[in-house]
Amino acid sequence: MRKLKSKDKKRKKSKRPVNREYTIVSYFFVLIFLSLAGYMVYFNAVEREDVISSPYNTRQNQFQERILRGSILSSDGQVLARTDTDGEGNETRVYPFANMYAHVVGYDTKGKSGMESLANFSLMTSHNDYIDQVKNEIMEYKNPGDNVVLTLNHTLQQVAYNALGSYQGAVVVLNPKTGAVLASVSKPDFNPNTVDSDWDILVSDSANSSLLNRATQGAYPPGSIFKVVDALAYLREHGTIDGFQYTCNGKITVDGHTIPCFGGEVHGTEDFTTAFAESCNTAFTQMGLDLGKDALTSAAESLLFNSKLPIALDYNKSKFDLGENPGRPLLMQTSIGQGNTLVSPMHMALITSAVANNGKLMEPYYIDHVETVSGKTVETTKPKVYKELMTESEAQVLKNLMAEVVSRGTGTQLSGETYSAAGKTGSAEYYGSDGSIKTHSWFIGFSNIENPDLAVAVIAEGAGTGSRVAVPVAHEIFNAYYYGGM
Repeated sequence: MRKLKSKDKKRKKSKRPVNREYTIVSYFFVLIFLSLAGYMVYFNAVEREDVISSPYNTRQNQFQERILRGSILSSDGQVLARTDTDGEGNETRVYPFANMYAHVVGYDTKGKSGMESLANFSLMTSHNDYIDQVKNEIMEYKNPGDNVVLTLNHTLQQVAYNALGSYQGAVVVLNPKTGAVLASVSKPDFNPNTVDSDWDILVSDSANSSLLNRATQGAYPPGSIFKVVDALAYLREHGTIDGFQYTCNGKITVDGHTIPCFGGEVHGTEDFTTAFAESCNTAFTQMGLDLGKDALTSAAESLLFNSKLPIALDYNKSKFDLGENPGRPLLMQTSIGQGNTLVSPMHMALITSAVANNGKLMEPYYIDHVETVSGKTVETTKPKVYKELMTESEAQVLKNLMAEVVSRGTGTQLSGETYSAAGKTGSAEYYGSDGSIKTHSWFIGFSNIENPDLAVAVIAEGAGTGSRVAVPVAHEIFNAYYYGGM
């Protein structure tokens, strides 16, 4: 009996390693199964609509066979895109305002762009009354797709579009408290009604790049609007702007590199607020030299330079690059928004919004809600904080500085209204195609300082100083909002 027990024990011992291997393999396959199941849940909950709504997804052809593409509307009820059907059942996508919304609403031929792409799934999905859907299926009629209502305000879009006039450039208007995009203009533009016939011309138009959405994809030297970044860097380095003093002689020369104030103006002895309000290049050049690479880079990157941006449409990341060991001339140029720094109008509108909103950047969004053809709400976008770009006290200092630009600096055209305004002008130099030095006209700002309503970024390419063109554009937008019955 003892011998038998001993043999049984040996058998059990010899089986244990084999059983352990089976157990490991079993757990492995269970883990794979659970991972696949988890991904399927994640895909259906998170990625499904993005994949289906992709313009490269051939499954959309099935939607087109049974759904009539929904309309796109402005926040105040204007139809920006609709689908017309003739007596023979031929469908035509129509854009009633043609070029005015070209980049932001986009087009639905030769691929998709703008809201036509972003909201594709909603436009090709019908939440119409179930009984009506069944009737349409039986009668072999298409069901109407849902309508997408944007945050864009038609009055502000029209004013911004007209105010920019014949200049190439862009205008972005945001609600800083919610992140809603109220207007988005890019020029030169195109007619989305004729994209199909104009396609070859549009894609070969390298001189104007009319298909480029300059509001989000434009990459421009910021010029003096970058002084907002300088001011934040200085504030973080010193804890206050009090005690700053600089004597401007009209120009500054370091290592053989000279930077003048605009027009050679001599500002004399200035405190920080005066230097900011008058956009004194020499004061901020010296400030940049004193701050150095690390402080400037830290401030810029905290404001999302060199980072992804929370923008739903295609965009270009803004660039801030001083290299490993920047010489003092590069530091000087960078401090006044030249050098290697590039930024989009939308990015500057986001920074301006964060300043206006006490340091908190709200995530920008274009779609207010989706509704059925009968007006029943399907889903609504809820505003949410994206990130705190600066503390409330830092934002307050920048607010005060930008308010002084309007009250006694380069933005005084905005003063004297029933509403208050704050901002910063910019004049960014660049080389034109003929080799001559030209100047972009910039303005960033916000209205109703204590309880901000609008945040604006304007750039007019090659238009001269910020106060010459960009400020008047912003002025028209603010006036339309406060005096236009909105």
